[in-house]
Amino acid sequence: MTLAIYPGTFDPLTLGHEDIARRAARLFDQVVIAVADSRAKRPFLDVEARVALAREALSDMPGIRVERFSGLLTTYARERGASVVVRGVRTVADFEYEAQLAGMNRRLLPGFETVFLAPTEGTAFISATLVREIATMDGDISTLVSPVIAKAMGERVAQLRAAPSAG
Repeated sequence: MTLAIYPGTFDPLTLGHEDIARRAARLFDQVVIAVADSRAKRPFLDVEARVALAREALSDMPGIRVERFSGLLTTYARERGASVVVRGVRTVADFEYEAQLAGMNRRLLPGFETVFLAPTEGTAFISATLVREIATMDGDISTLVSPVIAKAMGERVAQLRAAPSAG
C-alpha cells in the first residue's frame, strides 16, 4: 500500500487544493491531507477549523483522510510509513521552492519521494492568500472554495469585524 502525504496550511482549503487531493487519491492507495499547525504564520482560521473543514469538504473521498501535524514533515512521514509527498505547483517559482524542499526531504528521509501535480485548467490562479484577501474585502469566493469553506470564511470575517479592536 502506498501512503502519500499532501501537507499544507490549507488556510483555507481551496478548490485548487481539493483538485490536487482528489487527483492524488486516484494515484495512491491512501492520501493524508496533513494540515500544518503553523501558528508562526498567524493563520486566518485556527488549525482545528482547518482540519474540520477539510474533512467536510473531502468527506466523499474514501481514500483521503485529514490529520493535523506539526514539526518536520519527514518525521511525520516516517511515523506513518508514508513514502510519497504530493505537492501542487502552479508556477516556476513554486517549482523552484518545492524542488529545493524535495531534495532536503530526501536527505532527511532517504526514499521519500515528491510527486508534483500541476493544477487543472481553472484552478492555477487560485491561492489561499488571494482567497483570504477577497473574503476580508467582502468579495465573492464561492467559485474558489467549496460551499462549506465559503460559509466558514464569511463567519470568520464577521467574527473579526465584531471583535473590539485593540489599541
